[in-house]
Amino acid sequence: MILFQKIINQKLNNISVEELMQYAKQFNISIERPQATKVVKAMHGKNINIFNVNERKKLLTQIANITSPQTAQQVNQIFQKFTN
Repeated sequence: MILFQKIINQKLNNISVEELMQYAKQFNISIERPQATKVVKAMHGKNINIFNVNERKKLLTQIANITSPQTAQQVNQIFQKFTN
């Protein structure tokens, strides 16, 4: 399980704008390219562990500030699919 968590966290912490846009489309999340760019910048170099509730909440707060609370809720639903 730890290896699985490391792989997911590494992918998220190194995600590109293009990949984020593809995931958003795949999961029907509305996000514009400028917002995706800001989200990626917020994530890069932070070593965020989405399996840690506090770290995930902090990231989601940043995403809500960049995009909207609704988008952050949708992203959280995706995170929950990976973490449960």
